[in-house]
Amino acid sequence: MFRLDPLIDLGNKQFAQAQVVLKHLSPLLTDNRKKLIDNVVKNRCFNTLPVLENIYDNGNISAVLRSAEAMGYGQALIIPPAGEKFKESQRTTAGADKWVEIKKIATSTEAITWLKSQNYQIVATTLSETSKTPDQIDLTLPTALVFGNEKEGVSPIILEHADHHLAIPMNGFVQSYNISVAAALLLWIVKEQKKLKNISHSDLTFEQQETLKAYYYLRTQDSGYDLLKHINQKGLL
Repeated sequence: MFRLDPLIDLGNKQFAQAQVVLKHLSPLLTDNRKKLIDNVVKNRCFNTLPVLENIYDNGNISAVLRSAEAMGYGQALIIPPAGEKFKESQRTTAGADKWVEIKKIATSTEAITWLKSQNYQIVATTLSETSKTPDQIDLTLPTALVFGNEKEGVSPIILEHADHHLAIPMNGFVQSYNISVAAALLLWIVKEQKKLKNISHSDLTFEQQETLKAYYYLRTQDSGYDLLKHINQKGLL
């Protein structure tokens, strides 16, 4: 899971408590902006995340992240195609993915290890004889929904180690949905399953919400990081 402890990383080995960040940046944000951030943070879900494995089309990645963010999901895992220059980052800087915590892992094998260590059930989307429909899997549990690349789908290594194989029922001649459509449908189904079981979509503690709010304040206020570093250098944090 994205690091949600109260210590905010300002870069250059400088840190600040979440409450300190909120205190110094709150006067710089409008009341409407602060209310919007409050509402978003209170509804964030980190126990379900889309996993995008070897996706070649950045447009598909952006579309999945946009749908995830709009439905209140707070993080995503990206496994870049083999040979792509690898750079791990907790987030990107533009569009909807500005508000989704991005974790990049270089290989599918490493991703499996990390997901298992975080106690996620791995649900791989694939059309096979072993595939279940969404109603046959408890998606209210901590779940990693894996979507494979446009040509070959989910890799054999993830299929082998997945807890479940899942296919969205189809009633037409085509055999699959576009990746971004499939992701949007399944992320919506997760919310509906929770609603039926009277389980809150939001799964952050108050302290975690405050940390996430502090990061959102920083991303809203372009000069926030520089301001806090300056204050920190003066010993006022």
